[in-house]
Amino acid sequence: MKKPIWLFLLVFLFNGPLSFSQQKYTLSGSVTEENSNETLIGVTIAFPSLNTGVTTNEYGFYSITLPEGEYQVIVSYLGFKSIVQNISLTQDQKVDFKLSEEAEQLQEVVVTENVERMDIRKPQMSVNTLSVGTIKKIPVILGEADVIKSILLLPGVTNAGEGASGFNVRGGSADQNLILLDEAIIFNSSHLFGFFSVFNPDAIKDIKLYKGGIPARYGGRVSSVLDIFQKEGNSNEFKINGGIGAVASRLLAEGPIKKGKAAFLVGGRASYAHLFLPLFDVDNTAYFYDLNTKFNYKVNDKNNIFLSGYFGRDVFGISDSFVNTYGNAVGNFRWNHLFSDKLFSNLSLIYSDYYYGLKLDFVGFNWNSGIQNFNLKYDLKHYVNDKLQVNYGINNIYYQFNPGKIEPSNTNSGIVEEQLIQKYANEFAAYVDFEHRLTSNLSLGYGLRFSYFNRLGQDELNVYTNDNPVDYDPILLIYKEASPIDVINPEKGKSLASYTNFEPRASLSYTLNDNSSIKASYTRLAQYLHLLSNTSSPTPLDVWTPSGPFIKPQLLDQYALGYFRNFKDATYSMETEIFYKGVQNRIDYIDGANLIANNAIEQVILNGEARAYGLELLLRKNEGKFQGWLAYTLSKSEQRTPGRSLPLSNVTETGINFGEWYNTPYDKTHDISIYASYDLNDKWNLNANFVYQTGQPTNYPIGQYEFQGLTVPYYGARNKERLPAYNRLDISATLTPKKNKNKKIKGEWVFSLYNVYNKKNAASINFRRNDDTGANEAVRTSIFGIVPAVTYNFKL
Repeated sequence: MKKPIWLFLLVFLFNGPLSFSQQKYTLSGSVTEENSNETLIGVTIAFPSLNTGVTTNEYGFYSITLPEGEYQVIVSYLGFKSIVQNISLTQDQKVDFKLSEEAEQLQEVVVTENVERMDIRKPQMSVNTLSVGTIKKIPVILGEADVIKSILLLPGVTNAGEGASGFNVRGGSADQNLILLDEAIIFNSSHLFGFFSVFNPDAIKDIKLYKGGIPARYGGRVSSVLDIFQKEGNSNEFKINGGIGAVASRLLAEGPIKKGKAAFLVGGRASYAHLFLPLFDVDNTAYFYDLNTKFNYKVNDKNNIFLSGYFGRDVFGISDSFVNTYGNAVGNFRWNHLFSDKLFSNLSLIYSDYYYGLKLDFVGFNWNSGIQNFNLKYDLKHYVNDKLQVNYGINNIYYQFNPGKIEPSNTNSGIVEEQLIQKYANEFAAYVDFEHRLTSNLSLGYGLRFSYFNRLGQDELNVYTNDNPVDYDPILLIYKEASPIDVINPEKGKSLASYTNFEPRASLSYTLNDNSSIKASYTRLAQYLHLLSNTSSPTPLDVWTPSGPFIKPQLLDQYALGYFRNFKDATYSMETEIFYKGVQNRIDYIDGANLIANNAIEQVILNGEARAYGLELLLRKNEGKFQGWLAYTLSKSEQRTPGRSLPLSNVTETGINFGEWYNTPYDKTHDISIYASYDLNDKWNLNANFVYQTGQPTNYPIGQYEFQGLTVPYYGARNKERLPAYNRLDISATLTPKKNKNKKIKGEWVFSLYNVYNKKNAASINFRRNDDTGANEAVRTSIFGIVPAVTYNFKL
């Protein structure tokens, strides 16, 4: 492969003449799990004598170039026994490592040099990783292990309350999170309106949450990246595992197609609580199901192919008159190619679809909407030497938005079929990213992403006076929809609007000593898609819309500074960060905005700004029978939309909320999470988590007036009031019978209690007039009290 000239220049500048003074060789290979042959992500390959090392990429590959010599190499990964091996590096070598799970290793390896200290030296910050084992231990509602509920225990991560879908990171909204499953975009991460996530923990291999310092290979959202990779399948032997719970069950099968070379994985989940509703004479239904699949084939030492997919559906119905169906479907074909022992590439062809449908028999129509995208990615990782790694690549996504189509549900329906105007867009990006170790104490990460978004033509487009779709009434001091002066029909291939953005990223780590470092980062991100929602938590009915002639892309600038420290050979660790983020062009809505089935959504949207800042603290105990963490976040999240200064207008607008900053619906001043896990003995493992959060911002009426015999409340500034503070304690106990050791089928029982002290946390507070007394009263709505659950997990 012909390498770019600039890459050779960088290698020369960063290595200089000294690079020719000593012969160097490259050690490369892959790291897999011994029993399944599954590749492992983020494994540390360390060389203590040189105080350097490398980690495996998303496909288990590593490469490092070192001077000729004899070295001790330590290969370590959380939950696995470390490998200590001596290597004589006298030529380029390919060495593959196989790690055994800690519980299955007979002879323990004693590591005197703690390789976890390597994380102290990396410039990457604002990143949290949870193992699948930890996720399965964390007590959650109804006993179902849940990725989204688990990351809510991390600093800087919240949601809109019990039963709420999505999650909020560092004061951002749920639609500002990029959620990837095997690189495919997931637009709705929740089942049953937020009670469960769409991710089957049995099928997941690796989870990373980027809250800041986001690498240049990611883009398209301005708050965070949740990157999830599915397991590849066991290529050595056939395995089955699953679980039977109170409301849902799951089953996963994996095994070799051709031993050591090809494997498959198929996993499914389904809920069945609705099957018991007829026993209580209830004719409603609410259930979900999903399917995870993956196929991998090792063509040869230089080529691997993968085919993965996910399909999920939720169904919610009230008798037969109202049926709501929604869910995600994604597919990804990937080709890994090794050009050399230093240059790794990955080509991905991805399809993603989010569908939302309604069947309303009582009014005689069906509603179908959704968003589809086709994504082409090509990423390369170049291990230049032990001090410099370069990532670069391109990405192109084509979007098709269906805001909704109405069809009559029967021949007697009076509904006329109507298709809301479909929208089309294309998003292209190219990036380059460097991880560079300047000295033994100073490491840098820096990169640049170039993004180009093109809003394409559609069947109809409104034209407004002065290109202003929102009018302002200076007498009533309100915003209202402007009337179009014309409607044009631009061709689908025509560009309605285009946006170009350069998105620089930079981070550094300065090591104070072997146990502590200071890190800093700057991140710029652009987001071209917007979720139209006037609720604090996303719902399936919410519609995505692209930037265009009237809606500008959101632009983020985030700054972070942190101090990181390990204690007692990394048995304990501390991470503390302060951050500030500002977002331009955050959309806001005029009062009384209608977002559902609106063909001219630009008439109810204004461009504002948002900001968030705070402090995060994470204290962890990483080793021993007792493990866990304490996470605390002190933060502020605000938004404002000042009055516009329009050309040829002398009117002074008030803006939204009179142009003042107001709390976003996801502003939580204090957020405390505690998680603890204790191995009591070989049979029992105990877990608990406690959560305390400042109450969610809301609106209460500040007065009322009488109008034609009706009492009408009126409200003050937006989100000025708050719900009561939220707190909850959950516990669980896992029983692993000793007879498991002698049985082919190994099982465990998980007993859990959600909300142990039966706290009636307020999901909302509504105000009404008592029909009997005529007095005004506040009514608190709570979703859950104490919820017990039992789950049986098995594997064979």
